[in-house]
Amino acid sequence: MTDNDSYRHKRDPHYIKAKKEGYRARSAYKLLNIHKRFKIFKRAFYILDIGSAPGSWLQVAKQYAERNMEKNNDSHYSRDHFKIMGADLKHISPIEGVKVVRVDFRNPEFKDQISEFFNNKKLDLILSDASIKKSGNHFSDHIQQIKLCYKVLDIAKRFLRVEGNLVIKLFQGPDMKVIKEDLKKYFRFVKVYKPKASKNKSNEIYVICLKKI
Repeated sequence: MTDNDSYRHKRDPHYIKAKKEGYRARSAYKLLNIHKRFKIFKRAFYILDIGSAPGSWLQVAKQYAERNMEKNNDSHYSRDHFKIMGADLKHISPIEGVKVVRVDFRNPEFKDQISEFFNNKKLDLILSDASIKKSGNHFSDHIQQIKLCYKVLDIAKRFLRVEGNLVIKLFQGPDMKVIKEDLKKYFRFVKVYKPKASKNKSNEIYVICLKKI
């Protein structure tokens, strides 16, 4: 990041707001935007966050899980506790009540860690803000990110409960339609969405997948 980029970043209203409200990064507001539109945290108690560093999405997930413990105490669907796991190749500073693991989520060992932490129970929500290391070639980055998304989908197919929700980061490009159609095989509702908190110049988007079949 150049000095000019750093200056602009620190003047960014979402960056300033995150500092004021105690979030670790401005990306918290992307997730808050997504939930406001799609209610992804409704009845979400068991949550997996892939690509978690520095932890702002985990902070948001914990807030909603705690609210759900108070709000959804009924016979339709509830748990008497919540479990949240965050995974990233980078270090994540501890968050009370949240499990963080430093791991490449594509490694087979990660699936064992998921099973162990959640006691072989199905998850309510899987989030992925995971991203490849961009090369600068937009088409190549788009394709590599899609490959990463399919790895996330593999985890969702195995661990996400019926009616559970999934959020995945993509980069805009010609193959978006292909993965969107594939996701429709597993979810009743699939929508491409760019949160208001995403930077205008960014080509990142999110695919919101609701109600796993």
